[in-house]
Amino acid sequence: MKLNSKAWPAVAAAALLTLGLAACSSPSTADDTAADASGAKFAVDENTLVFGVVPDSVDTETNYQPLMDYIAQETGKTVEYHESTDYAALIEAAVAGKIDVASFSGFTYVTATNNGAALTPISSIITEEGQEPGYFSQAIVPKGSAITDLAGFKGKKVCFVDPSSTSGYLFPSYNLLNEGIDPETDVTPVFAGKHDVSVTKTGEGVECEAGFAEDSEVAKSDKVEIISETMVPGAPIVMSNTLPEELQTQLTDILSEVTIDEIIAAGVDSADSDGFRSVFFATSPVDDAYYDTIRDICEKTNAEQCQG
Repeated sequence: MKLNSKAWPAVAAAALLTLGLAACSSPSTADDTAADASGAKFAVDENTLVFGVVPDSVDTETNYQPLMDYIAQETGKTVEYHESTDYAALIEAAVAGKIDVASFSGFTYVTATNNGAALTPISSIITEEGQEPGYFSQAIVPKGSAITDLAGFKGKKVCFVDPSSTSGYLFPSYNLLNEGIDPETDVTPVFAGKHDVSVTKTGEGVECEAGFAEDSEVAKSDKVEIISETMVPGAPIVMSNTLPEELQTQLTDILSEVTIDEIIAAGVDSADSDGFRSVFFATSPVDDAYYDTIRDICEKTNAEQCQG
């Protein structure tokens, strides 16, 4: 049974328009990428790996630096940090072959591959021992709010993260639709741009009376209450399929199952910090089929931006 999805076409059009404009405004294409003697392609050159992310919080680069240092040490490549302005820009960069390794959201990965990006998921980061890949999309309200469930979001100003965010829009919209609430017309959507900003705005209770964000950012605030949560497939670390096969094998070997202690033992001193320990314990292998749940939600919500 298809869910009511009249909220999606406008968002889809906006997301796809952003992709189209980004592609038109940049002369870069996959054919512009540097190739080695074997014909394998790199985003910049054979001595550099471009690591792509979306800045979901103010600490994004700091959080990823030890992992980038580890990749650099193990591969002998220079790892270049590439911060996209938003999810659509990261998707465009992936489709254009401008990233070699990246940390995606699950939805961004599905959307990028639907649009032609040649990517393979390697693993997902876990933050505690014994944890399974995945995290929670949490529905939040200001402390002391009269809203106690998702049904109470109707008619309210609601903070989302970004139209292409898995935990900050796709899953929240799916859950609202299940409550009979159109995420575009039955609430006033506010796109905060980052998870921590969504939490902050919701906690203030002015611009947003309720909101959604990833659990790791919600946990940092004492200004909000969690009224609902949904497990989301873990965000993948991906690599480009155009890299040399030997390098793809090496990246898979070093990133599939590695713990923070192993990274530190390898000589990456930047990993031995409270900041990195708060966001990284180990990686756990994932594959393309792991994201079939997201594809199923895309189908059930008729989310056009999921389509290639």
